[in-house]
Parts: sequence; C-alpha cells; structure tokens
Amino acid sequence: MTVEGLRRIDSSRLEVPQGFKPGMRTKGIIYLDETLEKVLDIKSVNQVANVATLPGIVGPSLAMPDIHTGYGFTIGGVAAFDLREGVVSPGGVGYDINCGVRLLKTELEKAEVLPRLTELIEGFYRTIPTGVGSKSTLKLNAKEHRKVLVKGAQWVVEKGFGEAEDLDHSESRGCMEGADPGLISKKAYERGSAQLGTLGSGNHFTEVQYVDEVYDEQIANALGLFQGQVTVMIHTGSRGFGHQVCTDSLETMQRAVRKYSIKLPDRELACAPFDSPEARDYMAVMKAAANFAWANRQLIMHWVRESFIRTFSAAPSALGISLIYDVAHNIAKVEEHVVKGQKRKLIVHRKGATRAFAPGQPELPDIYKNIGQPVIIPGDMGRASFVMTGTERGMEESYGSTCHGAGRLLSRHQSIKMARGRAIWREMEDQGIIVRATGRHTLAEEMPEAYKDISNVVDVVHNAGLSKRVARLRPLGVIKG
Repeated sequence: MTVEGLRRIDSSRLEVPQGFKPGMRTKGIIYLDETLEKVLDIKSVNQVANVATLPGIVGPSLAMPDIHTGYGFTIGGVAAFDLREGVVSPGGVGYDINCGVRLLKTELEKAEVLPRLTELIEGFYRTIPTGVGSKSTLKLNAKEHRKVLVKGAQWVVEKGFGEAEDLDHSESRGCMEGADPGLISKKAYERGSAQLGTLGSGNHFTEVQYVDEVYDEQIANALGLFQGQVTVMIHTGSRGFGHQVCTDSLETMQRAVRKYSIKLPDRELACAPFDSPEARDYMAVMKAAANFAWANRQLIMHWVRESFIRTFSAAPSALGISLIYDVAHNIAKVEEHVVKGQKRKLIVHRKGATRAFAPGQPELPDIYKNIGQPVIIPGDMGRASFVMTGTERGMEESYGSTCHGAGRLLSRHQSIKMARGRAIWREMEDQGIIVRATGRHTLAEEMPEAYKDISNVVDVVHNAGLSKRVARLRPLGVIKG
C-alpha cells in the first residue's frame, strides 16, 4: 500500500517527515525501493515515527527493508541514543534477545553432499532439539547456568564443545561483559535450565546450503567461500530464557516511565534514562540473555559438526568445518560513532537488524579488518540467503547496521490459512529441498510466501550502500521447530 505523507528521497530511501506524528524529535528513514514500498504497512511506519519521539535520539529513526510490525519498535528498526539524555528501551531489542545467525563453511561440495543429504538432515533432527518446549540433553544446574550467563560461548568452548578460534569469529567474541546473573528472576532460570542447545520454533532453523553465486571474488576468497561449496546456517536466539528476561524487564520499565515522567505515544516503548538504575539493570540482564544465546548457537554448532562427522565418517580436519561469523539481530550496545564530524558514544538499539561494521573498525577480528564485518542474511526455506560485508557508508548513515532477513509479509495466522490443503514439505521436496519439522503448522507459518523475497531486500541495502553483496547461498535441507 502507499502510505500518505512519506517522501521518496531516492530509489532506496523513504523519509518519514518530522511532522508525520506529533512529538517527533527527528525524521525517520525507511530503506525501501518502489517494489517493497507496495507492501509497507501503516503500523510499521507509525512505529518508526513513534521511536523518533523518544528522548535523546540521535539522528533519524531508521528501518531496514525487512520492516514489519513488532513490539514497540518495528522489526528492522535501528535507533541510537545519547548516553546523557537518551533512553534504553526493551522494545528496541525485542523478546528474543540476541536472536542471531552463525554461518559455517565446509570443504565439501554440493555433489559430495547430495547423496547423503537426507541422512545428514535426519542426523541434525535427531541431535538438535527442536520445537516449542524442546529440551536439551545438557541440563544446567544453578551454578553452571550463572557461568553461562557471564561467559557466553566461552563457557561452551571450555566444556569441550567447540574450538577457541570459534570465539574469534563471533560478534563480541560470543560474550558481552557486564552481565549480572543475580538480577535474573527465578522464572527465567526455570525456563532456561533445559534450553541450552535447543533450536526452538517459529522462524528458527538449521539449514544446509551451497554457494550458488559469488559477487565479489576477493572478499569471498578472504572468507573462504567458493562456488558450489556446502555451508550451514544456524538461526536461533535466547529461547524462553530471553523471552522471560524481556517480560520481567518490561514490567520494571513501565514503572520507570511513570517515575521519570516520560511521555510516550505507545506504552510498548517503555524505557528509562540510560544512566538510571532501571536502565543499568536492564542492560545487565539483556547481556546475560545475549550470552545465553551465543552459548546456545555455539552448542548447536558443535552438534552440527558431530552430525557431519558421523554422516561422512571423516575427521573434522578432512571436512574443514569452521565458523565464518556469528551475528546478533536483537541487541542494544554502547558503541562509538561519528556524528556530524565528532566521535560520540551512543547506545544503539538494533531490533531485527544486523551490525555491519566497515573495514578497519577496532571491534573486528584481525582476519576481517581489511574486508569489513561479515554480514549473514538468512532468507526463507525455499529461496536463498546472502553473505555481505559492512561498508563505510553504513557506518556514516545507519550506525553500521543493515537488514537481518527477508521480513514477514503474512502473519502466522494468515500463513496457516493460506497453507490449508497443501503439503508444504512436499512442495519443498519437489524443489529439491529436504525439510524436517516438529509440526505441519510450523511449515505453514514459515512457507516461502509468508516472507518478502530476500533478493529484493538485499538489493535495497546493497544499492543504498549499507552493506555489500559477497555471495548467495541456496538451501538444500533444513530442520525447523
């Protein structure tokens, strides 16, 4: 639909003028071409405008081309706030704290894997707990659970589930410092105690893919990617633990809004000043949930490696399985950015958006200093995913942020209704894609038509200069909750 009042800046950008809604302190910018603008909904635009009313916002309220309505912030939303006058809002992070993806490469080629693909996918499905309420074979006692919240993926590696170099290939090395396990509720601990190493449900997946197109040979070589190569993508987050952390925090933030007399256009934007006790506590528990998510993906990666070893009866060195990168989607971080020619520390909220730092940034591991941060963009189970890298323009314009996926077109209810009478798994097999899931409703909710075309989304951020296309990955087989 066409939303009245927006102004097209260029082929990749729409402006939400500062007067679009009362109280806006800045404008909004939505990264969309004319094709994706046709499916833009007014609720998402209103959420972009609502974020622009928050105290201390620096620069525009941003939304990526995978934009769709979320809780408080739109999914695909990015906003940065001043550390003195700005706020922290759980709605700018989301319920699934540090939902993210990691991409593994192998030395195997598509032709080598196809004969054993079914066996490999069945191995994933047996080994990796999936679905609502799925429980891990690794049970955490209270002491070890607290260690996970402080150490993140490092705890998993120390337990023998991975390699030390895995940490070098993860955003924040798989751990944010400053987590406080003492602030976590009993209910959150109960929900998370049996969920480490579980995939969960909804749009979470583990997928076997292959590189079917390379756009930048030099960067692809630096990442170790080549045509026809088999890769694996893991997409999950902090599970019920992170959801409960967010639920608990929102109750606190609702009280903080009244305490600090913050005027909001939407109660879902509940927030607190950055330098307040409520905001400090939220950041401490958010970091704990983020660390849980990094540990979760690290453990699943270990089980993926084991499944490959069993299926191909080969040593890890022969298979060449290693981590390219792990990125977070739902997170808030204190970062240094250049604003109007001056370096400033800001609290950057990314909700359904990926950090995409340019070459030379201090936070990048040495191996990626010259090419920029790898950006992993998952698509739906029937089309494609993409590997990109961060750019200098993205640093200047979007605080080093880009899209995080395809973005939903249909609600889950609409998808289930559309899928009636269809066998989605059979449709996928007809395309040569093997799918395993715990229930047919999951496949209905996640069918390709439920999402925007990932190629369109990636074209927008590439053409806008927020991130650079490197390679396209096609699905071969996937497990879902």
